[in-house]
Amino acid sequence: MIETAGELNKIRWRSRRGMAELDLLFVPFFEEVFLFLSEARQAAYVRMLGEEDPVLWEWFSERTEPEDEAYLDLVRMMLRRVQP
Repeated sequence: MIETAGELNKIRWRSRRGMAELDLLFVPFFEEVFLFLSEARQAAYVRMLGEEDPVLWEWFSERTEPEDEAYLDLVRMMLRRVQP
């Protein structure tokens, strides 16, 4: 579990991506949802931040799916927030 303001600030900073399209997904998700996620989902989100932007873009543009089930869960959750 994320316990300190310093840890949250690091995750907030890492949620900012190199692609504006990914920023539109990650930053609001972090700001509005992250603290309400289970510990397992928070850990998966933090791990997912280590992925390269082109890989993330493939997942979020639904060209490919992550093999990691925890990532797939988060990708679907994040996309549901922005899709009508």
